[in-house]
Amino acid sequence: MLFFFKKNSRTVNQDDILVDDDDDQQDNEKKCTCLTVWRKSLVFSCKGFTVIGSDGNLVYRVDNYSGRPGRVILMDGSGNPILTMFRRKKLGLVDNWFIFEGEVDDCSRNKKCNKKTGKKPIFVVRKNLNILQRNSNVLAYVYRGICQKRYSYVIEGSYGHRSCKVLDESRRVLAEIKKKEAMMGSGISFGLEVFLLIVHPGFDSGFAMSLILLLDQMFS
Repeated sequence: MLFFFKKNSRTVNQDDILVDDDDDQQDNEKKCTCLTVWRKSLVFSCKGFTVIGSDGNLVYRVDNYSGRPGRVILMDGSGNPILTMFRRKKLGLVDNWFIFEGEVDDCSRNKKCNKKTGKKPIFVVRKNLNILQRNSNVLAYVYRGICQKRYSYVIEGSYGHRSCKVLDESRRVLAEIKKKEAMMGSGISFGLEVFLLIVHPGFDSGFAMSLILLLDQMFS
């Protein structure tokens, strides 16, 4: 099955995925990074994610994912930890997800930092729970650090339909989640377990993948 994903990843129309920026026509010639996300771990008996690049190589992996864990570690293809995500509740209502660099063992509820290393989260992600915005398609807000009152990024769309966009404050699209269509005549339907992560130039693909992991916890 993995061989099929590798083969099909090479057929993804990466050459046809261009940056959509009306302010600068030259940006339309810049190619995005297109990754195939498989909602399955390559490790036996583990739940997780496997991310394949357009060249067919393993780019990211998650092997410790099960339901709604308190800690999720995003690793590169070699198994080196890149980002650690913690879930914490605020006042029993608001869910906060803290994103740390590297591997973090524990997160203090009070100081919101790693007890051993003193690391503080580089980003905080909050699910949109504003009941007054019933028609809003905002899924979550992303804040840079723990003290920021204004968000840096917003995630909009529907994760359940695998159709989302990450935008900055100027409404510029930085990353997208889209359904992955099987090759015509292959007879294989990917459904929702396999989809695309399209990362626009200048945005970190590892960070974009961490947002997918949090969306999966929020809306799965």
